[in-house]
Amino acid sequence: MDDNPAPAWGYNDPMSNRVLTPITQAMQEGALTRRELKALMRRSDRPALCRLALWFVTLAATGSMVWLALGSWWLLPAMFVHGVVLVHHFSLQHECIHYTAFKTRWLNDWVGNYCGFVIMLPNRFFRYEHCDHHTHTQLSGQDPEMIPMPASLGEYLLYLSSWPYWRAKFTELWRHVCGHLTDQEKRFFPREEYASVFLEARIMAAAYLAILLVCITFNWWAPVWFWWLPVVLGEPVMRAIRMTEHVGRPAEADMKVNTRSNLVSLPWRFLCWNMNYHAEHHYASSVPFHALPKLHRKLDGFVHVERGGYWGAHLDILRQLCGRTPRADQAG
Repeated sequence: MDDNPAPAWGYNDPMSNRVLTPITQAMQEGALTRRELKALMRRSDRPALCRLALWFVTLAATGSMVWLALGSWWLLPAMFVHGVVLVHHFSLQHECIHYTAFKTRWLNDWVGNYCGFVIMLPNRFFRYEHCDHHTHTQLSGQDPEMIPMPASLGEYLLYLSSWPYWRAKFTELWRHVCGHLTDQEKRFFPREEYASVFLEARIMAAAYLAILLVCITFNWWAPVWFWWLPVVLGEPVMRAIRMTEHVGRPAEADMKVNTRSNLVSLPWRFLCWNMNYHAEHHYASSVPFHALPKLHRKLDGFVHVERGGYWGAHLDILRQLCGRTPRADQAG
């Protein structure tokens, strides 16, 4: 990662000829002080451990719904609800790869690996990929996590179906199992880490195959009903949420406009670990999830906020898609 260029979201201050980050600009313009930012960045194990306890209670509740619905027509909706919770392991894993979920480093690693196993997202690989996403946010051809603005309504619906996502993830996992990286992956992976990402993928694939073998051998299908099918059913919800973060925003380096925060209700904030405050997270990625609401209040006017929440973000995307408003990715 030392080979990466300086963060693309910096800009030149004409007064001092220095490269500033958006959070530096916000401090210079009086949004918050350095002392306030330092306090917001303070990490602790307690908030995440308390939320994690409630997280497992929620999983137990939705899993019980699936168990009670077995053999009935209620099974599909029960698996969907359970799956929506399961796919939000992504949000917790995201906090862990930033090392902001817990103060204790090994807790971030262990919980991050657990989450990645649940949703088939190798933790070490995700950490390096996501670092590049923050460096090159919304820059076409450079941001490895960029979701392009759909070209048509059909393309929009196809992405929401999660079919392209799963095809890409299975291809990616198989490629790493075989010991191959794409040219883009080689850009953000240090050469000395190649072996570790291949080993990580092989362990994950072997574990999945072992579970499948146990299911077939003992005619035990609990992982299918309580894990795999729910994740597949819930993933379109995660795809819809991921779209609201950057899709429909200008494809440029200015963080004031290229990232969207969404005002959502408490249940959604719980599930996404406050990552609905996505623009604030990009402004200061070292601020833990539990401090993002405070940072949101401090950065009022400095970031783009969708007050209509996830629905409002998708209405904005659809208006651009249908030509009712200019496409933000083609502005200027």
